[in-house]
Amino acid sequence: MLVPLIVPVDIPLWMLAVAVVFGVVIGKEVFGGTGMNILNPALTIRAFLFFAYPTWMSGDKVWVHGAVERAGTPDAISGETILGSYAQNNSVVYDYWDMFWGIIPGSVGETSKFLIIIGALFLIFTKIGSWRIIVSTILGALAMGLVFNGVVDAGWITNTSKFYGLMSVPFWQHLIIGSVLFGAVYMATDPVTASQTNKGKWIYGFLIGFISIMIRVFNPAYPEGVFLAILLMNVFAPTIDHYVIQGNVKRRMKRLKVKTA
Repeated sequence: MLVPLIVPVDIPLWMLAVAVVFGVVIGKEVFGGTGMNILNPALTIRAFLFFAYPTWMSGDKVWVHGAVERAGTPDAISGETILGSYAQNNSVVYDYWDMFWGIIPGSVGETSKFLIIIGALFLIFTKIGSWRIIVSTILGALAMGLVFNGVVDAGWITNTSKFYGLMSVPFWQHLIIGSVLFGAVYMATDPVTASQTNKGKWIYGFLIGFISIMIRVFNPAYPEGVFLAILLMNVFAPTIDHYVIQGNVKRRMKRLKVKTA
C-alpha cells in the first residue's frame, strides 16, 4: 500500500511490477520472509526504481494534461518540485499553507502534511508506530537545518554557491517540503527494520533526520535523501541496539559490583 504513494503517478506498470518482485524477493524473502528482513521492502522497491530507471523517477519530460479549450488553461502541467526549485536557486511560488495542505508537486504520499499528521496520530494512538522514532527524526532534520542556516548566516556560503538554495531554506520549512515527514511517520517506524530499544530508537530516528537533510542539500541533482537515509539506518539499526544493550549490561554490572562490595 505504501509503494504507490512514493512513486510517480505515470510510471509504467511493468516497471513497478519488476521493482515489486525485486523488493519482495531480494529485500525480504532471501532474509527469511516477513519479520526477518533488514531493509524496508517499500524503500527497497523505490531504491531499485531510482537506480534502474532514474529518468522515470526524476522526470525527463514536460507534459500538459487535460487542457481546457475555452480558457486555454491546463488542468495539470509537469515541472520540477519545490526541492528542485530550491536546488536550482529559483524562487518558489507556493506559500506555506499550500505546502501544508499538499497543493504542490510531488509524490502523492508526501504532499499533504495535514494527512500525514493524521496518520501519525493514528499510528501512535494504536501503538503501531513508535513516537520516539517520529519525534527524533523530526528533531534530527531540524538540527541539520539549523546547522545549514548557521553556515549561511555566518557568510560561509554565498548565493552563488550551488548549495545556497537548500541551505538557506528556514530550518523548519524542511518539514513541509519533500518527504521528511512522510518518511518519519510511515517508513522509519517500520517495527521490523527499526531499532528495538527505546534509547536506540532516539539515536536511529535522529540520524535519519540528520542524514536526510544532509543528502538533500549536498545532492542538487536529486534533492531528496530520505529513503537513502532510512535504508542506511536500517542496516545500522542492529548495531545501534547492540551497543545500547551492551551499555546497559555494563552499567548493571557496575551497580552489582558496588552492591556486593
